[in-house]
Amino acid sequence: MRSIHKTILLFVLPMILAGCQKSEPIVITSTDFQNEVDKVTEIMIHDIFSPPVASRIFAYPNIAAFEIITQSDSSYRSLAGQIKHLSPIPKNEDPLVNYQLAALIAHMDVSKSVIFSEERMESYRDSLYQVWGKQNESEFEASKNYGLAVADYIKKWMDSDNYKETRTMPKFTVITEDPSRWQPTPPSYMDGIEPHWDKIRPFVLDSASQFKPTPPPAFSLEKESPFFKELSEVYNISERITAVGDDSEEVQIAQFWDCNPYVSVTRGHLMFATKKITPGAHWIGIAEIATRDSKSNFNETVYAYTKTSIGIFDAFISCWDEKYRSNLIRPETLINQHIDENWKPILQTPPFPEYSSGHSVVSGASATVLTNIFGDNFKFLDDTELPYGLPIRTFSSFNKAAQEAAISRMYGGIHYRAAVENGLQQGISVGNLVNERLQMKVE
Repeated sequence: MRSIHKTILLFVLPMILAGCQKSEPIVITSTDFQNEVDKVTEIMIHDIFSPPVASRIFAYPNIAAFEIITQSDSSYRSLAGQIKHLSPIPKNEDPLVNYQLAALIAHMDVSKSVIFSEERMESYRDSLYQVWGKQNESEFEASKNYGLAVADYIKKWMDSDNYKETRTMPKFTVITEDPSRWQPTPPSYMDGIEPHWDKIRPFVLDSASQFKPTPPPAFSLEKESPFFKELSEVYNISERITAVGDDSEEVQIAQFWDCNPYVSVTRGHLMFATKKITPGAHWIGIAEIATRDSKSNFNETVYAYTKTSIGIFDAFISCWDEKYRSNLIRPETLINQHIDENWKPILQTPPFPEYSSGHSVVSGASATVLTNIFGDNFKFLDDTELPYGLPIRTFSSFNKAAQEAAISRMYGGIHYRAAVENGLQQGISVGNLVNERLQMKVE
């Protein structure tokens, strides 16, 4: 009998001791945050958001996460007051809160509110909740409660940015009798997207037109005019590089930076779409590469993503303000009308006016912000396009990548030189303003 009692004691005692031991803290890493942003990007691609709208999907969740980490890390300054219309988030009163876990939870919750396929985010979230709850239930519950409280606060602030109001504003009217004005392009002839994006509330810009670029060359079909020379340049470049084929470096550059979220493909009587990331998502991918290569910790990673996404967001507002002001016709339309009716650009022309180049503006802003964070000679391997069958490209700096992204639009046959060069400078101006006004890190 004594041996039976001893056996029972030996079996039960470890269980009792295990129950008395404290749960280990939940450890959240930079990889967890990177994976979360990757998941948002994946859902965003599935839902087919336009480039301007995609910039909003990245920015607000990142800001929610960043504001939480500033509550526990004195190395970072809150954006409240720096972004004039953002006031401080609720303070945490629970000592059990894990701020990094709360930041990740807030990011997921705000992200869920700005996508269509909420069930995809919920499935991802619930799988993580289950793991965290088992690791340390009390810490998880406290962190979740605070993360969701901050997410609700950010969502209320987000709802006042005029986005919902622009959903019911009228479609863009095409002025067909004016030969200089934008017209829908093949193959799908879509309406101009987001014609009211200049009404979205910016983060750092004083107004959408703050960095209004130099106007493009005056429209003219006279062969010696500056405008027609730029039109001819697009055609001549396209003819030269397509003669070489897909092995041409210029063709590869154009394809690498395509980033068109909705490319219409026609086969017989069928038309379907191939889905890709947006220009902003490509630069968010570069931010991920930079944080990974620099071995950034969780807070450093959130900071880099947040500052970059703010630059991207305001860059789209600046660019779209100019697009629907100048309302300039695309090269494809004029080349087909006046030079070669059978010509097609290497890239599919996106559905909005030509000037200035969105890729150029967004790339200029992103590169300027990332250079401010990681330095001017940050060499990296850009593997962002691997999922789409495109090889890795190497860049010696963010600015070199931005320059290539800009010129890629000429190689692709969808932009004139003025849109590329002036757009890049427009984006750099936006990026410089972000760096100047947002002192997010204590140096």
